[in-house]
Amino acid sequence: MSHASVDDHAAHIAELLAPALIPRTEIVALDDALGRVTADTVHSPVDLPLFRNSQMDGFAVRAADVSAAPVTLPIAGEIAAGPAEPAPLEVGSSVRIMTGAVVPQGADAIVPVEDTTVDGDSVTILRARSAGQFVRDRGSDVREGDELVPAKVLLASRHLAALAAAGLNSVLVRARVRVAIITTGTELVTSGTMPKPGQIFDSNSVALAAAVRACGAVDVYRVHVGDNPAAMLAALSGAAAAADLIVTSGGISMGNYEVVREVLEPLGARVGHIAMQPGGPQATAMFNGVPVVCFPGNPVSTQISFEVFVATLLRAASGLPAAVLESREVTSDVTSVAGKRQFLRGRRVEPGRVDVVSGPGSHLVAGLAASDCLIVIGEELSELKAGDTVETWAL
Repeated sequence: MSHASVDDHAAHIAELLAPALIPRTEIVALDDALGRVTADTVHSPVDLPLFRNSQMDGFAVRAADVSAAPVTLPIAGEIAAGPAEPAPLEVGSSVRIMTGAVVPQGADAIVPVEDTTVDGDSVTILRARSAGQFVRDRGSDVREGDELVPAKVLLASRHLAALAAAGLNSVLVRARVRVAIITTGTELVTSGTMPKPGQIFDSNSVALAAAVRACGAVDVYRVHVGDNPAAMLAALSGAAAAADLIVTSGGISMGNYEVVREVLEPLGARVGHIAMQPGGPQATAMFNGVPVVCFPGNPVSTQISFEVFVATLLRAASGLPAAVLESREVTSDVTSVAGKRQFLRGRRVEPGRVDVVSGPGSHLVAGLAASDCLIVIGEELSELKAGDTVETWAL
């Protein structure tokens, strides 16, 4: 797999992961459904509103009785929101009513309290109201059997509110792909600790877990191993038992202490270089029936490799849309390595332009953090002039 193209390697990973990413469904409680994607159309099991109710605090009346307002009517009683079966409203009378309360039979309009004056047991209606005003009819929002939430919708609080209002306490959603993350390198230490000389913080563990969740999947297993083959083998075994997909970072170059290559290559892993920058070293394998996708360890290389080779597949399996690709004009001159597809970090500016944020180095994490897209420079190009059109890949 020496210097395979980006497109060929992407196709290989798509084929490798296809059995593991076949869409599945599961039923989850509404409390756990935020950010999940509906697997099918949800139909309302009831009419909404469930019953005819008042839109305002005020007085329920017959519209014909207040057509010549101002008019004074007796107050026959009061209806609060809550369980109630109010008596029918008699002709020529009114009843005090609260927002959300059942509108009595015979009443066909609500006069807001601000349009009235009360004197003892009578109310003066200061403004006429027509039939239907401020009355919420049963089923005026949605009818039983009508679509409540479509399929393939990323559930937000507004959707969950509608489901709960219809009496539902669970929803059928796309199941999350379970991803295991293994970071490697004796030089890595956990953030928040004090590194010794030669040690660096393990940012890939945090970044990959966040990227997995952003794609609608879930990180079910996370571990860091040093340059120890036995520890790596144990980590792979634990990951394969828990996950549909294993992602690793580091340990696949051609030097010494490349623990991922050392363990997986004898098991048939494909290890080599892809014609891209950053992210040249790449590998794939199967371990105990679970696909393994291996990225280089430099933080920017890891994150860009995930975006290029795995993110789109996970998003599709989760029912989420792919990243936005669009053409923009680069605002400065750009050089690139001919024969390699380069992914520069960029920041979109309007209208239709993009700034290069930082250099091409695979260690420049602050530059990646300051970007909101990748600038894709084709293999056939070695330089671009300001104003030339490039493809951008939204992050």
